[in-house]
Amino acid sequence: MLVPVPSAANVRKVDSMFKQTLEAILERTEGSLGALIMGIDGIPVERSLKEGQESNLDVAAAEFTSLLRNAQRAGKDTGLGNLRELVITLDEAVVLMRLLGTEYFVVLAIRPDGNLGRGRFELRKAELQMASEFAV
Repeated sequence: MLVPVPSAANVRKVDSMFKQTLEAILERTEGSLGALIMGIDGIPVERSLKEGQESNLDVAAAEFTSLLRNAQRAGKDTGLGNLRELVITLDEAVVLMRLLGTEYFVVLAIRPDGNLGRGRFELRKAELQMASEFAV
């Protein structure tokens, strides 16, 4: 059985949609620092950082991928269900991670005084908007 290969135009369209989605999250969330779409393997698919932010968000998100995988496993092992969201609070940032299907997730970093509720809302909206792109 042959699997169709996406055209370059379709790949650019999806990449553009991902970038626009991340930029909209940053624009609408007070105190946001950056947002990424990442694979569960720790490899970033797309990212958008606020001007002046260091790209250490890539490294942090990749490091937190192991926490995400462990939380997924714990939810299943305990019978509590699938992981939907993970929030990590640090001295300099709050990192929100929301799953997009089983192999990808979206990450949002905000300042500790940023609008956490709005950030969670924006990630949920992004999950719904991009659901078809990450369906297995």
